[in-house]
Amino acid sequence: MSKQNKIKIIELVRQGDEYVDASLLTGQERFVADQFWPKIQRYLAQIPFAKDLAAAYYAATDPTTPLSVRAGLLAALIYFIVPTDAIADFIPGVGFIDDAATLAATLQLVMIYITPEHRAQAEAALAEKQKDAEQ
Repeated sequence: MSKQNKIKIIELVRQGDEYVDASLLTGQERFVADQFWPKIQRYLAQIPFAKDLAAAYYAATDPTTPLSVRAGLLAALIYFIVPTDAIADFIPGVGFIDDAATLAATLQLVMIYITPEHRAQAEAALAEKQKDAEQ
């Protein structure tokens, strides 16, 4: 086996002055797409920042959003999805404090990339989820 075959080639995508591992981003997008809405639906009544989360989801999955911004948003969304984080999500009243702080910090960095269209998509999707939960 040649030395070149032994080296894992990582496809990097240049975004501004940053490089993003395109294969990692694809995996993150897949994970978020599978897990995001079920978790939102389960905890919708307990999450006061659900609109921001959903808007971040739509910005992260929008191909026109810069890749480095998508990567940051996906990381924040994954932190929200994964149940083993700094404060367990099932603890009433405080379970989502760390998730809110992570999302707030990320949003401060990328707010200009979350468009009115992303927010409108988020509101429509959350209204539908709320309606489904009430039935």
